[in-house]
Amino acid sequence: MKKWDIIENILVEKLVFGGKWLAKLKSDNPDIDGRVLMITGGAIPGAIVNLRLLKKRSGYYETQIVDTIKKSPIEIEHPTNKYGLSGGWKWINIPYAEQLKIKEEQVKDALRNLDKLQENIHYELIEGSPTIDGYRNKVEFSYGKYISKKYDIEQHFNVGFHKQWEFSKIEDMEGCALIDELQNDIYREIKKFSKTMGLPVYDQMRQEGFFRHILIRRTHFADEIMLLISFNPEYFDKNENVDKTEKLELLKEFLIGLACKYSEIKSIYFSHNPNKADVCIGDLELIHGKDSITETLLGLDFQISPTSFFQTNSTWAEKLYNMVLDFAHKDDLKNQTVLDLYGWTGTIGMIFAKHGAKHVTSVELVKSSSKDGEKNAKFNGIKNIDFVNAKVEDFLGKYLDQGKSADLLVIDPPRAGMHPDALPNILKFGTKQMIYVSCNPSTLARDLEYILQNSEYKIEKIQAKDMFPHTNHIETIVSLIK
Repeated sequence: MKKWDIIENILVEKLVFGGKWLAKLKSDNPDIDGRVLMITGGAIPGAIVNLRLLKKRSGYYETQIVDTIKKSPIEIEHPTNKYGLSGGWKWINIPYAEQLKIKEEQVKDALRNLDKLQENIHYELIEGSPTIDGYRNKVEFSYGKYISKKYDIEQHFNVGFHKQWEFSKIEDMEGCALIDELQNDIYREIKKFSKTMGLPVYDQMRQEGFFRHILIRRTHFADEIMLLISFNPEYFDKNENVDKTEKLELLKEFLIGLACKYSEIKSIYFSHNPNKADVCIGDLELIHGKDSITETLLGLDFQISPTSFFQTNSTWAEKLYNMVLDFAHKDDLKNQTVLDLYGWTGTIGMIFAKHGAKHVTSVELVKSSSKDGEKNAKFNGIKNIDFVNAKVEDFLGKYLDQGKSADLLVIDPPRAGMHPDALPNILKFGTKQMIYVSCNPSTLARDLEYILQNSEYKIEKIQAKDMFPHTNHIETIVSLIK
């Protein structure tokens, strides 16, 4: 078999973590019979598909779906989805109960090697989200083009999401299935107006054009909305015949008018964004309202700025943080010193500080996140927490060298997991317990394997939480004790 060959009538067997599907090749050729096929392009276990061979890897083939010959028997048409399928919600036609089964199995698959290091690991049943539709409190739409000679598509003003596996192309969308209809209504009004302004969308390939992104954030409990329009200011330098002041004032007047129409809109920003990378945030200009919006979780008020990291499912975030507290035996927190590693904006750290910890130190690399944490701690009158802007792997060594200790470690790293230099140092603390919150079962498995092999820690319990219905993402919380 060679690149671009079509492989016919393949049964999709399972979904694996990371958003790909798995099947096995059946062939009369013994050299390739049983070869693992990793599939991109969207399918549901039980479907029969035709595939195109993209790459030959050691032990498997990378493929892409060309046609679906037979739908999976579990596939449904989601009753409230108005917006078709997208890479952002490609599981939406899988019944939610099946989504949970798949995710629970993915976590167990990723952690399967730990069985060799510890017997009878206790897995709690996966918990689903209390809200499965319209749950996201943040969405980012992109402006762009979709030009394809192959499919005779030429669209020069699209607003929506990046096409899967073809990042420079934007598929036009009338909304997002994961946000509520108020956010979708606001998005459509912005999209409609921007098309009337006579300014082009940003072309990621040529790095030219004006409109780049629409960011909408909505707090669940306080019900406040923030809007941000990202654009390329260099467009005006290259197009001197276009009146910059007139165009920006026109856009500003329209957005302020939206705030008059929708009382939930409390904050509006321009993002002057000449960055070559496809990022939403540039130089920020507050053009209307407050500089932040407020979310309330577990009795704390969090001020959310355009750059703030905050869990995108607010209702489930409360349950997640309560679970972390329960895993840490919150009734025993009194007089305990807590290290909140990879603290982000200090959300978990502040919750521990409020619920009895003697003192919390939140360690985060991104300076703006640490600043957000300091701001929110002050806003809530929390004085038993401090924020350190540093790499976790650098901080731990210095902390230990100073003879300092901690009673509890809370670890919430990014998808890449813990830095290799940090792992040996967390074992030197000798704390009775560590709580590990992971968004990637694969890197979680790697880090847990190191901890179990090099220490007396044992896994007390593991629980997966589905904070992101209709997507391939999942959170896992682990309690490690001595």
